[in-house]
Amino acid sequence: MTRFVKYVRENLHVALAVVFVILVTFFIGLRYGESRIPQSVLVSALDNKEANKPGAVDFSPFWKAWNILNDKYVPATTTEEITDQDKVWGAIKGLADSLGDPYTTFFPPVESEIFESDVRGNFEGVGMEIGLRDEVLTVIAPLRGTPAYEAGIKAGDKIIKIGDKSTLNISADEAITYIRGKRGTPVTFTILRNGSDDPIEITVIRDIIDIPTIERELLPNGVFVIELYNFSSVSPNLFRQALREFIVSGSDKLLLDLRGNPGGYLEASIDMASWFLPPGRVIVKEDFGAAGEGTIYRSKGYDIFNENLKFVILIDGGSASASEILAGALKEYGVAKLVGSRTFGKGSVQELIDITSDTSLKVTIAQWLTPNGVSISDGGLTPDVEVAVTKEDIDRGRDAQLEKAIEVLLSWGK
Repeated sequence: MTRFVKYVRENLHVALAVVFVILVTFFIGLRYGESRIPQSVLVSALDNKEANKPGAVDFSPFWKAWNILNDKYVPATTTEEITDQDKVWGAIKGLADSLGDPYTTFFPPVESEIFESDVRGNFEGVGMEIGLRDEVLTVIAPLRGTPAYEAGIKAGDKIIKIGDKSTLNISADEAITYIRGKRGTPVTFTILRNGSDDPIEITVIRDIIDIPTIERELLPNGVFVIELYNFSSVSPNLFRQALREFIVSGSDKLLLDLRGNPGGYLEASIDMASWFLPPGRVIVKEDFGAAGEGTIYRSKGYDIFNENLKFVILIDGGSASASEILAGALKEYGVAKLVGSRTFGKGSVQELIDITSDTSLKVTIAQWLTPNGVSISDGGLTPDVEVAVTKEDIDRGRDAQLEKAIEVLLSWGK
């Protein structure tokens, strides 16, 4: 099996898997096992060396609980046999969950293999990214043209049930195990939507995800619109081509729509920001806290535009990760104005580390900071011009945020 020891920029380096709800984990507790591994063997396996044992930690409650479960637990229903090794994986999952970070997750063997397959881009799903907001499972963004998008799933929808499974106290990775499935099979979501009092049921038919990247259009009023749906490996080149079309059009009014864009590769956001910033300007800082010195990512200095550029970036609650890095940097340097609603606030960095040859641990190791040192995870980005989306606008098919962005561009400097 391929071994991964690298940064997973969540939505940064796992964009295609994470973005489209293809990340996977498992859900298993300490259940019945007939055999019993001697405590001495498990102590040796878990502690390994004396030097690796954490100081001042009493493991006796763990071993007491282990033995009680082995001796006394009787399953309420007939279940497949759970081995002692499964219970070790469950214990490691509990250790990761104890941190309270929705992005720190343990993958046992089967889930680890699926996760690696997803990272390589081989996946089927519904085409949306989910996360936890205020401990509620929430849609970050459905990808345009995917089953979730076509079925009417929207950014900000709160998922309260997946099929018959309640999402109360569920992690995003655990939820994905219920969402995944074979192409052509249905999955039903019960959601709460802003502006609607009653739960809504939406059935989505799973499919192979065809990933769109970018669209562009010159409007009759002279505004050049670029809609960017993700930060994939091909995004920088497609963005460069779109900028070339913008220049050839003769327009000085650029509108970059990052609504519903849940992120992707960090390098893509750095490259795109470099078209608007001189060399050496800080685009984002990677803060490791007390664990080590941070990393600063700087502009490559393409910097092809001057002060005559009128630039607006559209954002909303579905704009996350790399979208927030790009928008945050260009806002703070005064290159672009942000219009729309507050972004999701996904500003953490994950690393995927092998635990054994067939298990892995995805752990948050750093936070993203804007050039001014603002944590992206701390509530996301606030737009310069805030525009709420109302139920009336949705019912009328009106895009009030887009209308306001165009208004800002047309009145620029007046």
